Amino acid sequence: MRLATIMTTRGPRLHVAVADGYVDVAEATQTAEYSSLGPVLLAGAGAFDAIRSVTGRAGSHYDPASFGPAVPEPPRILCLGVNYSEHAIEGGRAVPTWPEAFVRGAGSVLGPYADLVRPALTSKFDYEGELGVVIGAGGRYIRAADAAKVIAGYVVLNDASAREWQRAGTQWTAGKNFEGSMPIGPELVTADEVDISDVALTTTLNGQVMQSARTSQMIVDVPRAIEFFSSFTRLRPGDVIATGTPGGVGFARKPPVWLEPGDLIEVTVEGVGTIRNRVVAEEADLSDWPWLPEQDAPAGF
Repeated sequence: MRLATIMTTRGPRLHVAVADGYVDVAEATQTAEYSSLGPVLLAGAGAFDAIRSVTGRAGSHYDPASFGPAVPEPPRILCLGVNYSEHAIEGGRAVPTWPEAFVRGAGSVLGPYADLVRPALTSKFDYEGELGVVIGAGGRYIRAADAAKVIAGYVVLNDASAREWQRAGTQWTAGKNFEGSMPIGPELVTADEVDISDVALTTTLNGQVMQSARTSQMIVDVPRAIEFFSSFTRLRPGDVIATGTPGGVGFARKPPVWLEPGDLIEVTVEGVGTIRNRVVAEEADLSDWPWLPEQDAPAGF
């Protein structure tokens, strides 16, 4: 199945893809709590069975602009950095022997076709096309061999990064958490519909291919990523694991390529889908803002 969150006159509503469009899940199943993804993930197999039973119905068409983030309010976005050897090498790093992990918050997610706002406080806004894994059952100490049991499905995402903020300190949190900087979608594709162990991942900028890799090239694959994160935290329904980006990012190019207003950035994961976002500038005058990574910290820091 393919599940999308679509903005309607009643607010965001969970929909399931059918042959000729999308069907409102709560209406079709007559289960009010299934109007959003969270309760469906918590309900587990029973909810998924109920949704499958209505996929033969006639659907409705929606404008792409009405699609919200496929996972609207993830409890956490657990991210792997430098998870492709080529990306490590292009950044002047050794290939990691231990996972590089960081966390994004729910406020950083964005719809799959929404405008991607370049923050006013960065001139080095970069793209990172990735496969996202959505946790279903969750749990702790999940062995890689059992990881498939806790996966609800997969999404495409763009871990767009403000590079000055990422590199100003030793931690990456600031550069990775600007509001609405991670488009995610277009749908949650359930794990029974696609085998993502070796699929193509492609990022294009204004039609030019910038990143091209296969998920089989990950240093830490999806099962081991679940095993790693569940070592130190209990995975919860709705958590998203961002599995890292391949080589070809903007900062490593000569000269560097930064996202500029008017650019169209697209990320495709074979079998999962494509997200497509137009870059726009944040409308804010912050020329006197005291915190800018490429100048001295404010007095008293």
